[in-house]
Amino acid sequence: MIKSFLCPVCGQPLQAGKTSFFCSKNHQFDRAKSGYVNLLLHKHSNVPGDNKLMVSSRKQFLQKGYYQILADKLCEEIQNISLIHPMIVDAGCGEGYYTNQVYQALQQQADIFGIDISKFALNAAAKKNPQIHYAVASVFHLPIADHCCDIVLNLFAPYCGEEFQRILKPNGYLFLIIPGREHLWELKQAIYDTPYFNEVKDYTLEGFQLQKIVKINDTIFLNCAEDIQNLFTMTPYYYKTSVESTKRLQQLHTLETKIQFELLIYQLKS
Repeated sequence: MIKSFLCPVCGQPLQAGKTSFFCSKNHQFDRAKSGYVNLLLHKHSNVPGDNKLMVSSRKQFLQKGYYQILADKLCEEIQNISLIHPMIVDAGCGEGYYTNQVYQALQQQADIFGIDISKFALNAAAKKNPQIHYAVASVFHLPIADHCCDIVLNLFAPYCGEEFQRILKPNGYLFLIIPGREHLWELKQAIYDTPYFNEVKDYTLEGFQLQKIVKINDTIFLNCAEDIQNLFTMTPYYYKTSVESTKRLQQLHTLETKIQFELLIYQLKS
């Protein structure tokens, strides 16, 4: 079983050196100072993925524990599967908030790989926990060997079913987290003339059997403008909001809002 990243050029396993990753065919990829490796060969933009501002906002917001209820439930459900030293791939791991909590919950008894297209996100993630293997890459071209992974995590990230099916072992698990219908409803009410509910799509995924739906509902209270701004900036709403709505946001100094998530647990069909 291959428990390492694959070379994006030739597909051979990569070995980690002090300053670089290399394969048997002498393809070499520099290791960043924080520890991650960049395996993204083809960029569709100069700065793919989340930028510095989004990463910083999400890091500051999450470290205050507003979404801890979600992290705890995710870890609990992974522990309930009771796999022995599993290999876990977090596809679209961001700055590693959930990745790291899973690592801690499993008491380091797992091989965990985090993949994201944003180098800014992975720089923050790798600094947080050097024991997790991080690589800049696309979830649509994962540098992971076929059928070697026990669990794939896909948390608020782009979905690529074909890749997840490819890397999972037979009967492997996919953990998917999506926002619920009324997630952040009061935030939307405060800034939009016509707030809208999130669309929760059909749960059917080709190649997977849905095993469990865990709905998580809570209310959070943000007691400062900085936390409200960080929450807003880390969401997709940030790029879709008018100047007028942004001004409304800046006038908020406290906010009480629903948080609503759906944790969907699938198993790969045999």
